Amino acid sequence: MKTVLFISGIDTDVGKTVATGLYARELAAAGHRVITQKLVQTGCSGIAGDILSHRRLQGIGPTAFDNDGTTAPYVFPYPCSPHLAAAQQGTAIEPAIIRRATETLLQHYDTVLLEGAGGLMVPLAEDYTLLDYVAGQDYPVVLVTGGKLGSINHTLLSLDALTARKLRLHRVVYNRFPLYDPLINAESERYLRRHIQQHFPQAEWRVLDPLPEGTLP
Repeated sequence: MKTVLFISGIDTDVGKTVATGLYARELAAAGHRVITQKLVQTGCSGIAGDILSHRRLQGIGPTAFDNDGTTAPYVFPYPCSPHLAAAQQGTAIEPAIIRRATETLLQHYDTVLLEGAGGLMVPLAEDYTLLDYVAGQDYPVVLVTGGKLGSINHTLLSLDALTARKLRLHRVVYNRFPLYDPLINAESERYLRRHIQQHFPQAEWRVLDPLPEGTLP
């Protein structure tokens, strides 16, 4: 069965890229044909930086689909929101192009892990967000969270947004790195795990421990 899972976070820099790469490695080890895709990448050129991080975590080199841009159909140099990064290049993000790229990957793989950019409400266009795109495709969601101050609020808001769009929560990844404050981290993890178990019992709960130094460039 062909599957697309959307990997989002409660905010930017919460660990989506690491969670995506490690999930791909997990699925491959279980015998699945899996590939990762980046919906839109800003702040770089050429092969998307997050895609290269995925491959390193998977223990493989860039694929042909990385080299031809299928795994990241939109890459912009300016490090900002996708809608602004596209405008800086005099273009606009077309959802159909992203969808076709995913469909191409599904012809060769069983599972596509589609990583977003920032949180769920990041705009792709003036009146069109990442959440709009994901809801339009009805993709199950993997939500990455962590223990910094404010993460409980951001997580609950993200969960409410998914519920309002009737999207299925497939997995929650709690990222333990960096350790901002031991007390806050421990309570955030306890609170969120209990909340997920109570309100989203079908969702998997995973903990992401700090990676060994030098794992990523």
